[in-house]
Amino acid sequence: MEKVAGWYPAWHVALLYWTWLFLFTFGFTGAEITCRSCHSQVKPQQQHPQQGLLIHLRTDRGEKEQRRFPGKKGGERGQEAGMEAEDAWLQATLSPAPPGTKFSGWETRRVTRDTEKVTGESRPRAAAAAAPAEDQPLRGRGSPAAGGRPGSVRRRRGRSPRGAAGREPGDSGAARFGLEELRLGSTTFALAGDSAHNQAMVHWSGHNSSVILILTKLYDYNLGSITESSLWRSTDYGTTYEKLNDKVGLKTILSYLYVCPTNKRKIMLLTDPEVESSLLISSDEGATYQKYRLNFYINSLLFHPKKEDWILAYSQDQKLFSSVEFGRRWLLLHEQVAPNRFYWSMVGSGREPDLVHLETKTVDGHAQYITCKMQNCSEATHGKPFPGYIDHNSLIVQDDYVFVQLTSGGRPHYYVSYRRNAFTQMKLPKYSLPKDMHVISTDENQVFAAVQEWNQNDTYNLYISDTRGVYFTLALENVKSSQGLEGNVMIDLYEVAGIKGMFLANKKIDNQVKTFITYNKGRDWSLLQAPNTDLRGNPVHCLLPYCSLHLHLKVSENPYTSGNIATRDTAPSIIVASGNVGTELSDKDISMFVSSDAGNTWRQIFEEEHSVLYLDQGGVLVAMKHTSLPIRHLWLSFDEGRSWSKYSFTSLPLFVDGVLGEPGEETLIMTVFGHFSHRSEWQLVKVDYKSIFDRRCEEEDYRPWQLHSQGEACIMGAKRIYRKRKSEKKCMQGKYAGAMTSEPCVCTEADFNCDYGYERHSNGQCLPAFWYNPSSLSKDCRLGQSYLNSTGYRKVVSNNCTDGVRERYTAKPQQCPGKAPQGLRIITSDGKLTAEQGHNVTFLVQLEEGDLQRSLIQVDFGDGIAVSYANLSSTEDGIKHIYQNVGIFRVTVMVENSLGSDNAVLYLHVTCPLEHVHLSLPFVTTKNKEVNATAVLWPSQVGTLTYVWWFGNNTEPLITLEGSITFTFSVEGMNTITVQVSAGSTILQDTKTIAVYEQFQSLRLSFSPNLDDYNPDIPEWRRDISRVVKRALVEATGISSKHILVAVLPGLPSSAELFILPYQDATRENKRTSADLEQISERLIQKLNQNLVHFELKPGVRILVHAAHLTTAPLVDLTPSHSGSAMLMLLSVVFVGLAVFVIYKFKRKIPGLNIYAQMQNEKDQEMVSPVSQRESIPNIPQSELMSPEQLVDEKLEVQPIEQPQATVQNPRKGNATKVVWTEDFQKACGSPRGFKPRPGAEVFPQLLSPRAQKKSLPM
Repeated sequence: MEKVAGWYPAWHVALLYWTWLFLFTFGFTGAEITCRSCHSQVKPQQQHPQQGLLIHLRTDRGEKEQRRFPGKKGGERGQEAGMEAEDAWLQATLSPAPPGTKFSGWETRRVTRDTEKVTGESRPRAAAAAAPAEDQPLRGRGSPAAGGRPGSVRRRRGRSPRGAAGREPGDSGAARFGLEELRLGSTTFALAGDSAHNQAMVHWSGHNSSVILILTKLYDYNLGSITESSLWRSTDYGTTYEKLNDKVGLKTILSYLYVCPTNKRKIMLLTDPEVESSLLISSDEGATYQKYRLNFYINSLLFHPKKEDWILAYSQDQKLFSSVEFGRRWLLLHEQVAPNRFYWSMVGSGREPDLVHLETKTVDGHAQYITCKMQNCSEATHGKPFPGYIDHNSLIVQDDYVFVQLTSGGRPHYYVSYRRNAFTQMKLPKYSLPKDMHVISTDENQVFAAVQEWNQNDTYNLYISDTRGVYFTLALENVKSSQGLEGNVMIDLYEVAGIKGMFLANKKIDNQVKTFITYNKGRDWSLLQAPNTDLRGNPVHCLLPYCSLHLHLKVSENPYTSGNIATRDTAPSIIVASGNVGTELSDKDISMFVSSDAGNTWRQIFEEEHSVLYLDQGGVLVAMKHTSLPIRHLWLSFDEGRSWSKYSFTSLPLFVDGVLGEPGEETLIMTVFGHFSHRSEWQLVKVDYKSIFDRRCEEEDYRPWQLHSQGEACIMGAKRIYRKRKSEKKCMQGKYAGAMTSEPCVCTEADFNCDYGYERHSNGQCLPAFWYNPSSLSKDCRLGQSYLNSTGYRKVVSNNCTDGVRERYTAKPQQCPGKAPQGLRIITSDGKLTAEQGHNVTFLVQLEEGDLQRSLIQVDFGDGIAVSYANLSSTEDGIKHIYQNVGIFRVTVMVENSLGSDNAVLYLHVTCPLEHVHLSLPFVTTKNKEVNATAVLWPSQVGTLTYVWWFGNNTEPLITLEGSITFTFSVEGMNTITVQVSAGSTILQDTKTIAVYEQFQSLRLSFSPNLDDYNPDIPEWRRDISRVVKRALVEATGISSKHILVAVLPGLPSSAELFILPYQDATRENKRTSADLEQISERLIQKLNQNLVHFELKPGVRILVHAAHLTTAPLVDLTPSHSGSAMLMLLSVVFVGLAVFVIYKFKRKIPGLNIYAQMQNEKDQEMVSPVSQRESIPNIPQSELMSPEQLVDEKLEVQPIEQPQATVQNPRKGNATKVVWTEDFQKACGSPRGFKPRPGAEVFPQLLSPRAQKKSLPM
């Protein structure tokens, strides 16, 4: 008889409760749950606010990381400490993959539960008779789903679908639903006082331990930090909890909870680093704690897979620390370590348990792979397994394999080391040209990889390797991929737990996504057969290949629900997943399906999404509906999903945040986390399923079940028979026994894949690809030895078949014939054509074919040095050479044997790093006269250079290979000149301004001697003093600042150059004449001689400015049009210059005449200024036009005053430049370009400035 599901004696109480509950539906805080027992390393991350109630999962690296692409099980992250596969029922996801070679690393798992959905992709919808009546959304005026008035809501009753009864095990009949509501034994505990806390971390020891630890926190999203925390502990499987805040410190704020994976009695708590940096350590499952201070902030931890006290800690400043005392003491292991790129040596393949694998960053920013001992990682002791640099964030150590990536020529190249042997480049089909790669698994001595090729955007191809992980063949094309919440790549591939070689994949075909299944690790793929009937027992008309079952293969990001698909090692035949029936995978009309025969047949069990969990090794399936409304019921099935019974687990409806099952063999207790309202405390509901069973299963309660694929019993070369509990038996199974029997099969063609270089054609045969030459021999094949000659086939790894066609398809050993060398190449170890002077260059010689054992290798490095080797094997580690000079070197190699020879050439650019560029040119020049601009480099010898020049406002640059250039300006005014110098990947630039006028005058200025006491001799100080002197001149004379240009010269004693310019206004009128310039000069000299020009350097320090002498421009013109009188004047200048020189030698202090003689020493001092590193770089000073006397001094000087100097002549213009350099620099980068020292000249540790030439002083 029918009854209304909503009427019961206390209906008015329920109505009041639901009304009150609705009022608190909006404006709630987020809740976050993290299981610390379930997964491995995760670095602590700040969570960002999201709408709705959030459930985030974080894990520490201390436990076994189940490396999965969506739902994949197996494949440790190299060195992780092994958690059990069923530990806490948690389902791992593919974490964000790093750039380059992407492997499923581990990061924060997040699942959002908001007011609209929990983990499903679409909103829940009515399930007709599929779901329990009480689980249907209540609808009323106040409900978001609207419809009806409050108080008049009617609940639908559940009905059992017709035609579902009497089905035998293994059929595809519809599921049956019981109408009777049963009660589960449960207890509820509230975490009082934590109502505001929005995050929780949970550790359940399991394995016969009754201890549960829960850390709750209040994370303030505005402050970005944790402000409160509470630690709770249960010793009775979650029935009651004790608050332990007093044991860890009432004011202590805890941020993370870590558990030792090899001894779960050892617990580690991490305090909030913003308050204090400490560890709290417990050795008795969290009963008592000891506190230890830290001098660094922990970002993540990595526990050793075997040694329970060995830990690696990664700090926030990219330092790696090690501890052998479970965190009580720490030792700095290495700095500049890449995040999540450190690994313990693998047990078994690793020869030393204390060996650590690291990806580190060098001082110049390159990434490298090193290994070192956990207690000693000095430069002298660490190893470098991979020669040269690698791409950033590309090191992966996983099982017996080490992977790195190296990009050269714009293409990524992937390298693998098997069992820590030498690295070998991974061989994909020649024209796959990968853009991206993910290693899916390295189980069973084989690499399963997903590769995005050059013509793919949202799909990947699956490849499977040989045992060494070197040669890859195609397994499946165009597998769908998507972006995760963290920007990570999600590939729609799922490895079914418990059955070796079984995968599910979503393949994109003509813009339609279809689900395929394989039982032999990608050798053969087929579509899924849709159920014969729907949930109500109506027939489903779906014929292959036009219609099939399609499944969502994304593992739930919520560790407390099963997500889209779930399998277990202990229940190998059962697969539960959400999906749809039709021509393609759809996000609409999603239903739940189950297979109890490993994917051969399927049944529909719900018409809306549910979380389905496994109890008692799959003997009990628990289904909990995805809904944003509070629930108090769940569904149980004891016959692999054929029939379902409804159970209540709490008296009051609960907003479910997550579910955690007891780890271990007998999972019969689970804890439901939730809230009665969005502002109430955490409610922990312990559900004990043991009361359901009245006995343990006996032998007669089981039946045999044989694994098969559409009737084919031989899977992966063996027939495997399991035992299952009979569907009508309701007993507790206990420990999982595994397969009953396994019998090898006779080998057939289906047990073999195509070998590398071969492709399977429509007739099933493996034939050579167009790019592959089957007759090519391995380069390691030597005369007198043998090699394996492929038949085009190779047996699927882990396939156990025997006899049959194995002999015919197995590669045959053959003797290596002698061959002439062919395909010779010489490259550098880093793939670059540049090298630094004085550094080791490693050359690699590669040969495709040839008799290597009896070949002679000759290498000429192009710098006069050549070497010879007896055979190529002696060059496996590379040929190292150091170039002492810069330049372009032609490196040649020849390989020769009795059958022939081959040659190869490499042009290597050897450079010295360019550090500084200085543009040297005059301050002022005359119109239409050539001006010489020179780019002075530091160091001067850097290899091949390119100079790019810009003049004035020209948009087109001038490109030269010379560092000096001449030019003329035809327009008066201020002009800028910019030079850029390109040296390899380094480009440096300098810009200068030059004034151009038809005529101008210059006046040398001197200062009070006390200015020298405050002269640091740096450019910034000289610019500031120049500005002050100019202002003082303008104030004293009243002359417009447009006519004055002041430049303080480098060196001591302090001096300056005053340029008097014929400035004109914008209309080009009122231009000053020569007479005007004379008047301005006289006026300036008058004021200077009257000591009217002065400035105050600092309080009490007054500086007077004096005039030295006046010059005019142009001074000297070497054209034939000049008269003889000019030559007479030149001769007079010579004699005057000699007189000045003699006076200086006798140290006569004559003002105005001793400036240039002392200025040379001043320039020397400028170049060794200790003020800053920047100032230690040679700075070429600015200077003025020279007087005739000084010009003579310049031409007749044979040895400089006080210190000898080396001189470099510019052969193009004949300008003399003073250059002195350090001996260390000469050794490192050679002498300055074009340097030929004069006999007897000394070398001093400083670089002098170029001397002034002809009409003007260079900058």
